[in-house]
Amino acid sequence: MLYNYDYIIIGSGFGGSVSALRLSEKGYKVLVIEKGKWYNSKDFAKTNWNLRKWLWMPHFCFFGIMKLSIFKHIAVISGTGVGGGSLVYANTLPIPKSAFFNTGSWKALEKWEETLKPFYQIALQMLGATKNPKLFDADLALESISKDLGKEQVFERPKVAVYFGEKGKTTTDPYFKGKGPDRTGCIFCGACMTGCRHNAKNTLDKNYLYLAQKLGATILAENKVYDVIPLNNDSKLISGYAVHVKSSTKFIAPKKKYTAKAVIFSGGVLGTIKLLLKLKLKSLPALSNKLGDDIRTNNETLISVSTLDNTKDMSKGVAIGSLLYTDANSHLEVVRYSKGSGFWKLLHLPYVSRGNPGIRILRILSKFISAPLSYFKIYFLNSWSKSTSVLLFMQTLDSTLKFKRNRLFGMSTTIGTGTTSSYIPESKFLTEKFSEKVNGKATSFALEALGGIPTTAHILGGAVMGINAEEGVINKDNLVYGYPNMYIIDGSMISANPGVNPSLSITAIAERAMSKIPDKMKS
Repeated sequence: MLYNYDYIIIGSGFGGSVSALRLSEKGYKVLVIEKGKWYNSKDFAKTNWNLRKWLWMPHFCFFGIMKLSIFKHIAVISGTGVGGGSLVYANTLPIPKSAFFNTGSWKALEKWEETLKPFYQIALQMLGATKNPKLFDADLALESISKDLGKEQVFERPKVAVYFGEKGKTTTDPYFKGKGPDRTGCIFCGACMTGCRHNAKNTLDKNYLYLAQKLGATILAENKVYDVIPLNNDSKLISGYAVHVKSSTKFIAPKKKYTAKAVIFSGGVLGTIKLLLKLKLKSLPALSNKLGDDIRTNNETLISVSTLDNTKDMSKGVAIGSLLYTDANSHLEVVRYSKGSGFWKLLHLPYVSRGNPGIRILRILSKFISAPLSYFKIYFLNSWSKSTSVLLFMQTLDSTLKFKRNRLFGMSTTIGTGTTSSYIPESKFLTEKFSEKVNGKATSFALEALGGIPTTAHILGGAVMGINAEEGVINKDNLVYGYPNMYIIDGSMISANPGVNPSLSITAIAERAMSKIPDKMKS
């Protein structure tokens, strides 16, 4: 057959970007379809008060880089735009501990820690991983806590995907022997998660996608896939796929169709799983019944602490510049936003834990009453981002959710294994220590404070690996059971709890999956 493309990739995040470059290098004709917009450095919002450039809410004509999705059991922060989650993530690139490779539905399929080791190194190099060179006020507070707890040996400056170079100075590509774009040294402004306007953050449009384009890959932004139909399906001999596309930013626009021999789903959990649950009802009925199962977070909490000390500036640094390993299963990271990015305070209430909503409301009111001047300063006088650190606490301890398609054509959640809770005793203890250290007050998302619904920036699983279609949606090489030349390569393939920021792991697994595909001339 004659196809428009050899491979169509749905999504341009870590999985999709890796796939685009490696397939282009192998001689394949590649199309990447991304529902978000294409942002250049100066296009990003100066602060997160510019909701149209920061939030993805297309029904309100907000076409920004971050999406907030709320479910019964969890609230999820994710990224949109060319480069996917790399536009909004906090740059950190840790390799998980051994437990990740030896648990979950994939554990018996491969010696994963050994197998993925070289691919982690490739991923670190491609993403420009560099240890954070400088600590600022929030990091120094965490370092001080590590000494108080006798854990200074497990306080770290993480490797981050940032070009440091000479502060504010632009230079020719430092990563790919001049084949990549010019880069500018980080100025430590803390704006990594609202979009780096200073050309220092190593987002995917500056490495994998940039190089893929130079090799001929096509990137179609502001479009979303609504159907994927096998070709020659009636004869049970699938020869390719028709991918149906419509605009994601215009209410009236012509629909399009592209054909390819192979399709890669790389839209992240909220994109890939939602689309596949829909397609399973009609176009792709042979998808595994495991689809939507084993959804994981990093068993995390996000709690903000606002200092009342006006001499401190919590906004300076990279998004995450330090971390502390508190035990074998847990660690704490200090997260920041740039000066002026105070929108989140509108969604925050004083931090409380446990109890039914009525009890929580009473506890919140009690906090306001006990320290009215302090909270008045936090909400009305002080710059929220300058005075606030977000404490991201993560664990490798496992619990799962299930995503199912609901009557409103979206997704709903049910509990799989374990429990989901915003209350983790270790997190509460560290929050109290940090609050004491910086003379601050703790707040959290209103949903978390009122209903105990946790928030995560790391939603994983739903299309996990398994030895067969009864145990997983894909095999160990990311091929979808039931459909030839169909792959899932994004966060939904993650089959255990990494307990750390997952972007590097997604990149490494994607690199391995692409290594299994032969060059076009040999296929």
